[in-house]
Amino acid sequence: MKSSLKNKAQRPKQIESDLSAQFQSSAIFPMPAPSIQFHSLIDHLTAPLWIKTPQGSSYCNSAMRQFIGLEYSPSNEEQWMQFVHPEDLEHLTVLWRMAMLSMQSFRKNCRIKHHNLGYRMCTLQVSFPPADQSICQWLISITDIHDEHEKQQQLNLHIAQQNKMLDASVDCIKILTPDGMVAHMNRSGCLALGVPIDEKKFGMPWLSLLPEEVRIAGKEALRLAAAGQNARFSGKSQTANQELQHWDNILTPILDEHGITQHILCVSRDISQQIIAEGKLQQVIEEDELTGLLNRRAFNKLFKMTLQDAEDTQQMTGLLLIDLDYFKHVNDTLGHTAGDHLLLTLGQRFQHCFDEQITVARLGGDEFAILIPQLQSEQQLLDIAQQAWTQMERPISYTGQFINGGMSIGCSIYPRDAQNASNLLKCADIALNDLKSSGRGGIRMFNQSMFEALEITTKQLTLARSILKSNSIEPYYQPKVLLQTGQVIGFEALLRWRDREGCLQLPSNIFAAFQDYELASGISETMQSKIFQHVQQWMQDGKEILPISINAAPVEFLRDDYAEKLLQRMARYAIPHHLIEVEITEQSLSERGANYVIRALSMLKDAGIQISLDDFGTGHSSLTRLKDYPVDCIKIDKNFVDRMTDDHSALAIVKAISQLGCSIALDILVEGIETSEQLEILKACNCSKGQGFYFYIPMNSTDAEQLLSPR
Repeated sequence: MKSSLKNKAQRPKQIESDLSAQFQSSAIFPMPAPSIQFHSLIDHLTAPLWIKTPQGSSYCNSAMRQFIGLEYSPSNEEQWMQFVHPEDLEHLTVLWRMAMLSMQSFRKNCRIKHHNLGYRMCTLQVSFPPADQSICQWLISITDIHDEHEKQQQLNLHIAQQNKMLDASVDCIKILTPDGMVAHMNRSGCLALGVPIDEKKFGMPWLSLLPEEVRIAGKEALRLAAAGQNARFSGKSQTANQELQHWDNILTPILDEHGITQHILCVSRDISQQIIAEGKLQQVIEEDELTGLLNRRAFNKLFKMTLQDAEDTQQMTGLLLIDLDYFKHVNDTLGHTAGDHLLLTLGQRFQHCFDEQITVARLGGDEFAILIPQLQSEQQLLDIAQQAWTQMERPISYTGQFINGGMSIGCSIYPRDAQNASNLLKCADIALNDLKSSGRGGIRMFNQSMFEALEITTKQLTLARSILKSNSIEPYYQPKVLLQTGQVIGFEALLRWRDREGCLQLPSNIFAAFQDYELASGISETMQSKIFQHVQQWMQDGKEILPISINAAPVEFLRDDYAEKLLQRMARYAIPHHLIEVEITEQSLSERGANYVIRALSMLKDAGIQISLDDFGTGHSSLTRLKDYPVDCIKIDKNFVDRMTDDHSALAIVKAISQLGCSIALDILVEGIETSEQLEILKACNCSKGQGFYFYIPMNSTDAEQLLSPR
């Protein structure tokens, strides 16, 4: 039925021409109107027509009558209006009246009532033929476009829905032509690029909407998309009264069945918050939380980049590695918040006292690093190091108390000292350690001779590990005697071991091991266990056991459990506490962790173990503070004994220490007695106890046992 209602697409003016031609060629038919021939002629036309003849009567052909369901010809020339939809009639009536006055044709889409299908969307054409072709006064034709109209409406609705969906997206979506013109853009895109939303006039070049600095990247992405490839690039934009926005742009080609790009879908996503979040995360990752300086990770990254630039430009770079002296003592005495305050204050001072191109970082704990690019000379590096060092000289107070401390700085220069970041850092660390090993505080520039010391240290540490692994440690015992009689009153246990050839070796060959906690503790544990085994065996053999001194390195106290471990080992072997004496050096009381040393010694002293202070007079202990230490005996160092025969000041020191011991009830024992002359001088100084090669050399356990009396 619908197919039968579809009129052939004839333009109304063509209908007028056809009618005129047919009447002019029919000379046998006169022109009286209305005539049967005229009606028959237009009834053969398939287009629905409504005409007014020159005689003033109205007529509609059979196609029109069939469409609107009219059985007879109309009696009124405006009767056709009753078939127009009421909503369209008002406007159509106005057009009709104006046309009748001006005799101007017009066309309008409106709804015409079909006799069976209801209102149908039609194109209504009103035409006025020329006067010399007056086959009619006016002619109305209709063309049923309802199906096409509905399809167009559906298409428009679909497009509108798609546009709404696109407008609902927060992403900026643009449809581009392969040559880069904007065919469509959603609401977000218009807002981001400053295109008026109410106008949405597109067709502009897409690249012209991009900031100039990203147009090159955009042009390349457009080229790839036009060639059928996906493309992506980052960009920025900023419109009036808006903050800078960061965009991630993805271009996807839309291909036809032949693989040719017809359009390009450009989706731009606002990643500003992501960039901000990444920036904050990067700050957290690379910034030291306490001081706000760069942390180790960020410093290492910048360090490598700086050295690469220095290599490219053939320039020098300086590095300072800073370690705070006695920082742990600050934490232990004033609290960790005081230590944090010290680090924060120094960090702030470092940030403000150097030029912008100089980078300061906190590598962790109390360790800082300063990187100086484009270094001009070694003196410039030393000047900057001095500037950093003076920041600790300025007073720093916390809760009304001044924080005392020092600073040690190791320096190295690229490319003189090393060719890469790790080795340059190692050189500065070597200089720093060399400084600390010879006395804390100050500035030390790296030199190649330090590598020799490092190699020696490395060899000593390797040897110490080998000794422990092979269990080749062997305690030797040097007797202590009464100077007046030579009677043996005790022993000092000394570290010895056998090498692969069976030769006896001294502890000086592994001196570096006593600066390492793990190695020093391992050696100490092995020594103590073997000493206690010897004592246990001597007790079983019925010998009268004499007190034995055990040496303890300062580093052994750093875990704050030295006393507990020693007492546990003694209990394991059932060693009476009065038979053991612990010897520490004066250095132990001034090193980091001195409070741990004092706590351990106090605990041992309370348990009945004697404490001896070795090398007294070689360090910085105050005589007035000596009474505050848990010490039972002072040992006069061999250095004073060697010099006292020729050096009056050395002799005076020996006398002073001897008198001091008597005044504060401390035993005095002299080390390194090797001659009878030394012995007589010491007796004259009222020294009563000593040890040295003059009496006995260190001996193994079997020989030492021979000096013990039976019980």
